[in-house]
Amino acid sequence: MEPVDWQALERLRRAFIEGTAGAADYWQSDSDLLSYDLTFAQRIGWKWDFVLEELKRRGWCPPEGTVLDWGCGSGIAGRAFVGMFGAERVSRLHCADRSTLAVRYATRRAREKHPGLDVAAGGVSAPVVLLLSHVLPELSPGQTESLLSLAEQAQCVLWVEPGDYESSLALIAVRERLRECFEIVAPCPHRHRCGVLEPGNESHWCHHFATPPGFVFHDADWSRFANEMEIDLRSLPVSYLVLDRRPAPVLPADAVRILGRPRVEKPFARVLACHTSGELTECHITKRRLPAVYHRFRKGRWDSLQSFRRAGGEIESLHDVLPVPAGPNH
Repeated sequence: MEPVDWQALERLRRAFIEGTAGAADYWQSDSDLLSYDLTFAQRIGWKWDFVLEELKRRGWCPPEGTVLDWGCGSGIAGRAFVGMFGAERVSRLHCADRSTLAVRYATRRAREKHPGLDVAAGGVSAPVVLLLSHVLPELSPGQTESLLSLAEQAQCVLWVEPGDYESSLALIAVRERLRECFEIVAPCPHRHRCGVLEPGNESHWCHHFATPPGFVFHDADWSRFANEMEIDLRSLPVSYLVLDRRPAPVLPADAVRILGRPRVEKPFARVLACHTSGELTECHITKRRLPAVYHRFRKGRWDSLQSFRRAGGEIESLHDVLPVPAGPNH
């Protein structure tokens, strides 16, 4: 890892935790952006990889054309998107941010990462693809409304936020606003009203967990980052929303999306399942009925997109909708 300005990272971390990051531009130098890009942004990039990899496994490809990385910061979202789907699908990558330092850094890094890619500083009023990453906690209601107006002009929206309770509910509110304008590709297996909003589900939220690459657990720099920033490297919670004006890839009628992590206990594992009907239910898998599935869940090797059959609250059969990627669960 290149030299990191730990004092700058601590200042940024405090702004994020205290909720003051939206008050003013917090980038003070290129060193801030480099240090952030090497650390916090990498973790965000792993969340983007988690989302984009599933989209690719489902056979989804973005429409070709202009891509706008709005609120780009160091530009990790744009770089991840181009890296997954290829520069040939991007006629121009626009990097937009309130910070001129951030735009300059993001455009430079995009050109370095993807030589030959057409990269522009500044926004565009009607992007084909709109990328939004970790922006909601920093926006005022008025700024959120303006952003939603921009999203309504796009053909496709990929939106990734932190996986905490407040951010998830904020993104669900976005979903409810935009679901009549777009097809919902992911994570929802339906386009009905979000089941989290139904009475009795107040304690739930829509979130998932990406998996960091294994090398970070054996790297001295990442160990220091975890200690200095008081971050658990194993935990990468993410909430996300993918919208498209084109028809979404079809899921099986019995498909469900498992939210959060299964709660594995000695005789069974509990899951919170979002169904194609829009229903949100808590179900359990018993070790007696489905021992192989139970052990796979206990070892953390499962995919959040499943098809299953249940009798009451017990799951009688459960199968992956998509091939499970190598390594532990996302």
